[in-house]
Amino acid sequence: MLTDTNRKKQSRKKRHRSLRKRVEGTAERPRLAVFRSTRHIYAQVIDDLLQKTLAGTSDLALDGAQKGKKGQKGQHGQEGEKAAKAPAGEKDNEKDKKVVAKKVGAAIAKKCLEKGIDKVVFDRAGFKYHGRISALADGAREAGLKF
Repeated sequence: MLTDTNRKKQSRKKRHRSLRKRVEGTAERPRLAVFRSTRHIYAQVIDDLLQKTLAGTSDLALDGAQKGKKGQKGQHGQEGEKAAKAPAGEKDNEKDKKVVAKKVGAAIAKKCLEKGIDKVVFDRAGFKYHGRISALADGAREAGLKF
């Protein structure tokens, strides 16, 4: 018997398999693959003909770079942005995830443009083009990547 979570995961994988029949990355136009977990978002640019990842980033990579720059103490430290508490009833978590997704999109676009890649095929990996997935795509487009 499948739980709700497993059924959703299997349905997404089924949609992803169906999409992958139509979406293929080449050297001229590689595939921008996105994966979204409950806490993090990942993006990588893949050349499917050579089966090589050309560039990749995630919110974890951005977070690590920001911690080094800002001198944050970490998850439980008093320094940094998480020390200030948001007012009750505010949907701060969702807004932050979308903002972070947009930053990940801009970062992957910057890496692609540095490597001479300006056109990609967007692979949403079976996720709805909504919320964090569309925010990542918007961030990549605004940074100069063409879909």
